[in-house]
Amino acid sequence: MKILFDDYSKWASQNVTKTYSTSFYIGVKALDKKIRSDVHAIYGFVRFADEIVDSFHGFDKNQLLEEFKAETFKSIERKISLNPILNSFQATVTKYNIDHALIEQFFHSMEMDLEEVEYTKKKYDEYILGSAEVVGLMCLKIFVLGDKKEFQKLKPFAMKLGSSFQKINFLRDLKDDFYDLGRNYFPYLDSDELTAEDKMKIEEEIQSEFDEALLGIKMLPKSARFGVYVSYKYYSKLLKKIKRKTAKNLLNERIRIADEYKVLIFVKSYFRNYINIL
Repeated sequence: MKILFDDYSKWASQNVTKTYSTSFYIGVKALDKKIRSDVHAIYGFVRFADEIVDSFHGFDKNQLLEEFKAETFKSIERKISLNPILNSFQATVTKYNIDHALIEQFFHSMEMDLEEVEYTKKKYDEYILGSAEVVGLMCLKIFVLGDKKEFQKLKPFAMKLGSSFQKINFLRDLKDDFYDLGRNYFPYLDSDELTAEDKMKIEEEIQSEFDEALLGIKMLPKSARFGVYVSYKYYSKLLKKIKRKTAKNLLNERIRIADEYKVLIFVKSYFRNYINIL
């Protein structure tokens, strides 16, 4: 029966989340049960595309990404795919009527990662739009259960949250991006140097987006608010830890939050959400 395959597809996407990101997995577990599998579907899809451009060294990444993109849109058109990750993704896209332009924009940013790009401010914003902001919008479609009015009201906040998360990832992964992948996303940063002034400028930019995003989190439906708030608090803690590091530290180590502290963040967030003092 097809329902068995669909259930397996959901399980596969959930396990991609669990395997690749304990922090995001914890955040999804804090969402209402009725939307968890759909958010896992988004993450599984995004993670697989990201793995192609970041990890599959020694293979033809351009061809792999092109084929993955073609299979993605084919699965949406057919409403089925033998790739379990794409099968769960296409079902979520159809269920919430997710704009295909968001998916196109996401692939555009993934394609940028396959080239040597000198990031101007325009290119930087373009990359973040596709790699993070549209992913936030896909998730927002789920959070508001496809409600168009609520989606438009919360859209700017979801984009700010996605953007801030991505910029924190840039700082966290600075060492790997610079030295392993040869990437420098920040338009005002030399590829082999990060000054204290550069670091502070980036952190202030992130904090401004964080503050704005929190306003939107408070307006989310109850079914989604706690889960998104948990992720927000995790990244907030990550940003605080990054702020305490020197510019040199970031170029020599990857900043992490210990798993036991992630559990503490979850518990504290639960009580703050419960008594409504986000």
